[in-house]
Amino acid sequence: MKIQRVREIAREQGLDPGQAGKAELIKAIQIKEGNFDCFATAYGGVCDQTGCRWREDCFTAARSGRNS
Repeated sequence: MKIQRVREIAREQGLDPGQAGKAELIKAIQIKEGNFDCFATAYGGVCDQTGCRWREDCFTAARSGRNS
């Protein structure tokens, strides 16, 4: 998902995206939605959150080490 869309979702959740990076914003959105802030922690491709909207980006970020 592109950062522009992540910023839109953040604003929809009442968050101010400011200059936050993608991973930081996603984690803030996860918390706001009442979920764990686990974005980019699916090391080894293991995650039981099959309905997560961030799943594809999460696996990519975890593999590349971009989790902050």
